[in-house]
Amino acid sequence: MRVKLLYFGVLKDLVGATEGAIELPDGATAGGLLRILRERTSNIQMEERLWQSLAVAVNRQYASPQQVLREDDEVALLPPVSGGGAGER
Repeated sequence: MRVKLLYFGVLKDLVGATEGAIELPDGATAGGLLRILRERTSNIQMEERLWQSLAVAVNRQYASPQQVLREDDEVALLPPVSGGGAGER
């Protein structure tokens, strides 16, 4: 099955793209997708804590690692957001 990937934040810079696609076996989960991507991007300087802190959204809804993916799902990879000083509003 094929799913669409959307990269946000620092991931856009690390991967060098804002979107892509990946072929996965039927029954693949969001967590399994992250493991596959981690293996395929092992040449990119991504810290372990970034992988551990990624949020995943499937079709614009936050997803657990156990969520089963389906053909043509849109999977967004969302790194933690940082910025803004203590006194900024």
